[in-house]
Amino acid sequence: MAGLDPKKSLVPSELKLHQKSRELELSFDDGKSFRLSYEFLRVFSPSAEVRGHGPGQEVLQTGKREVDIVSLEPVGNYGVKPIFSDGHDSGIYSWDVLYDLGLNHDKLWATYLARLEEAGENRDVDTSKKASGGGGCHSKP
Repeated sequence: MAGLDPKKSLVPSELKLHQKSRELELSFDDGKSFRLSYEFLRVFSPSAEVRGHGPGQEVLQTGKREVDIVSLEPVGNYGVKPIFSDGHDSGIYSWDVLYDLGLNHDKLWATYLARLEEAGENRDVDTSKKASGGGGCHSKP
C-alpha cells in the first residue's frame, strides 16, 4: 500500500479540517500545501466501493456537493480514514494518496466534472446505487 515506506513517502506536518468551508488542509514536509474539498475527497476515495476492483470498474459518484467529514481517524503512521456524512467510511487515504490528489487536483476535478456531464448526472443528486447492508461493492449499470 502506498505510504508505508517512510523513505519514499512525504508525511504531512499539519492536517486541519475546516468544517465551514468543507476542506481538508494539508501541509507537507517538502513545503507543499493543499486544500482539498470534502466533496473532492469523497469523489476520489481510494476505496474499492469507488474505484472498483480493476480498471474500468470505477463508480461515478454523484450528489456529493454537500458531504461533510464527520471524523478523521488515524491509520497507523501512514494515513487517515475519513468518515463521511453520507456513511462512506471505507477509504484509507495514505499520505502518498493525499499528496497525489493535491498535486493533480485541477486535472482530476476537470475530468470528474466532464464525466458527470457526459453521464447526465450532477453534484447535487445522488443517483449511485447503495450497497445493501454489508460493504459489498455495487456499480451502476
